[in-house]
Amino acid sequence: MLMVDIIRKKRDGGVLSREETEFFINGYVKGEIPDYQVSALMMAIYFRGMNDEETHDLTRAMLNSGEKLDLSAVKGFKVDKHSTGGVGDKTSLVLTPMVASCGVPVAKMSGRGLGHTGGTIDKLESFKGFSTSITNEQFIHNVNTIGIALMGQTKDLAPADKLLYALRDVTATVDNMSLIASSIMSKKLAASADGIVLDVKSGSGAFMKNDNDAFELANKMVAIGKNAGVKVMAVVSDMDQPLGRAVGNAIEVREAIDTLNGKGPEDLYELCLTLGSYMLKFAGAASTVDEARSSLEDAISSGGALDKLGDLIEGQGGNRDDVCHPENLPVASKQRDLCAKEDGFVSAIKSEDVGIASLLLGGGRRSKEDVIDLSVGIYLNRKVGEQVKKGDVIATLYGNDDKKIDEAYKRLAGAYEFAANSVPAKKLIKGIVE
Repeated sequence: MLMVDIIRKKRDGGVLSREETEFFINGYVKGEIPDYQVSALMMAIYFRGMNDEETHDLTRAMLNSGEKLDLSAVKGFKVDKHSTGGVGDKTSLVLTPMVASCGVPVAKMSGRGLGHTGGTIDKLESFKGFSTSITNEQFIHNVNTIGIALMGQTKDLAPADKLLYALRDVTATVDNMSLIASSIMSKKLAASADGIVLDVKSGSGAFMKNDNDAFELANKMVAIGKNAGVKVMAVVSDMDQPLGRAVGNAIEVREAIDTLNGKGPEDLYELCLTLGSYMLKFAGAASTVDEARSSLEDAISSGGALDKLGDLIEGQGGNRDDVCHPENLPVASKQRDLCAKEDGFVSAIKSEDVGIASLLLGGGRRSKEDVIDLSVGIYLNRKVGEQVKKGDVIATLYGNDDKKIDEAYKRLAGAYEFAANSVPAKKLIKGIVE
């Protein structure tokens, strides 16, 4: 079997067999197939797509490309969560301590950033000393003792996904439905959680630009989970504008802490309540979604969720005092305000352009070797539907390099659209797939 024949077959619209899929996955993991050939195949898949059987075969091959995490020693029903990615999406930083503080063990595998901003791991590394490079034994110990742990994807756990994840990031082949579904579900199934809640984004700042595609992806992933015997459900949520107001890394951590203090943005809080309610229901900690929601609200008002974030940070090498003093987190040396040029209302914020502005500041990766500047970011003072007066600050950029700030400023200015009359924001929760 030759890799060039597999590339040609998919380029011409053919259907890959299970044997062909296993051949290229196993060959890539072993280093026998070079990046440039796999890049070519990813691009062919991007344009030609994969049917359901191919997607299942790819998920299975990636899942079996390495070890699976053995969580049999973890007590209780273990839940995990994954988002398909968006701008300002710091949901895991709020959601996981909320759920863990309600007595449900959270054993979460997290990743680094795809494109414009960092991933959950990057954001959490804003806490000096915090590390997700922990052993399986420590991961299990932390879940059993404090109820929560976040671990980076090790080289032995679904290694094919880790290799493809980085390659797709720098070859513009991220936003393909089958590649997203197989990537997410291979590593989620390898992490061995009993229940998985998926946040599938829809809109200008998401991989899925419209609701139909988002629901198709959600159904595809839920079906993969069902076939594997794992409880999986998906929430389809809006990403036509950034989630919350902070975009970056440390700046998003500060907003997450505000939310755990009951002072965060309404959309971020609502999404966390929705996702968390299903996580609690999956685990049997609540009999209904409404009951679960009430428990999560109590976790915020009592301070239990914030304490649990402190447990997480301390349990993985960070200083829990930084949770109470987020001003200790990295801060950029320069800032520039974007001001309104006329009176009116914000009618749209192009999420993707906001994300690219953050990338230009240094908050994301242009290549897989790039180092993220955790201190830079953007704060959106005005969002869709909100009124502005000429001269009002509608957004603030935080950076460390004037040239980068200039580039980001131009991109951010083009992300905002205005109207004479108020335009309501789109519904945050588009639907549920169970």
